[in-house]
Amino acid sequence: MQNNATIVVTGAAGFIGSCLVGFLNAKGYNKLILVDDFSRLDKVANLDHKKFSIKAERETFFEWLKDNQPAVDFVFHIGARTDTTEFDYSIHERLNVQYSQKIWQYCTANKVPLVYASSAATYGSGELGYSDDHELPFKLQPLNPYGVSKNEFDKWALQQTDGPPFWAGLKFFNVYGANEYHKGRMASVIWHSFNQVKKDGFVKLFKSHRPDFKDGQQLRDFVYVKDVLNVCYWLMEHQPQPGIYNLGTGTARAFEDLVKATFAGLDLPAQIRFVDMPEDIRDKYQYFTEANMQKLRDAGYTAAFYSLEEGVNDYVRNYLSPGICY
Repeated sequence: MQNNATIVVTGAAGFIGSCLVGFLNAKGYNKLILVDDFSRLDKVANLDHKKFSIKAERETFFEWLKDNQPAVDFVFHIGARTDTTEFDYSIHERLNVQYSQKIWQYCTANKVPLVYASSAATYGSGELGYSDDHELPFKLQPLNPYGVSKNEFDKWALQQTDGPPFWAGLKFFNVYGANEYHKGRMASVIWHSFNQVKKDGFVKLFKSHRPDFKDGQQLRDFVYVKDVLNVCYWLMEHQPQPGIYNLGTGTARAFEDLVKATFAGLDLPAQIRFVDMPEDIRDKYQYFTEANMQKLRDAGYTAAFYSLEEGVNDYVRNYLSPGICY
């Protein structure tokens, strides 16, 4: 795609969206239409020094499109209500299902390729595995309203007979990296660990409440945000078979490994204390996630992913310690 292409990025002030804006700038793309709720002052730093054409407010974006009729070449729909502790489904339905349907319909009507953010939260407790096969979303039972909303849109997208000229739904696994400071409780364990070390000198991790997992050995597929950006860009450039794609590393790692890597990035010995998991999340807690990455590989994506140690080291040394954004 040419550098003068006009690209929409929703969720542009958030974690992954703002990193994507910076990544696109580095590739020479400056004609960007940024969409978000820009009233959040705690996210302002994410867009410092970024280049773009316009900021469009999320709630009035579709009216803005109608009034301005921009010639859009690509849409990255990254914006969503991502709070897994928000249990009012109507909020998730409006922002994650209905809004995404309107994005899809715009892209279909205007023949604009689309990449959108789904989530590994759709997989629920993982009893059906972590395959991005298109039959699976119709069998999944997510554990929270956020996961339900993401799965509902995936199902809806798969059922459409008319769609964008290319589309991909990316099931993000546990993404970590720069520009997530505003997420509070929903920020990655690395961000929380870094701040706990600075404050207390140790990190708290949840005890295991299952006999088949030792404390600290709960497993997740942690994927560095720079890998997410590389995949998003590759999809825009190559536009393989449309569909849903997992986006993790394909390797599950323990929370204890994650924390040890954070300490290593600070050149400190690991100090970990195990605490009881809050009862309100015990029955909704995932003990294991691991992306099956074969579909993306088969589509032609060949780049290596950051290992946990490589990604955490880069994040801690180059972003958290100096206190800078991507």
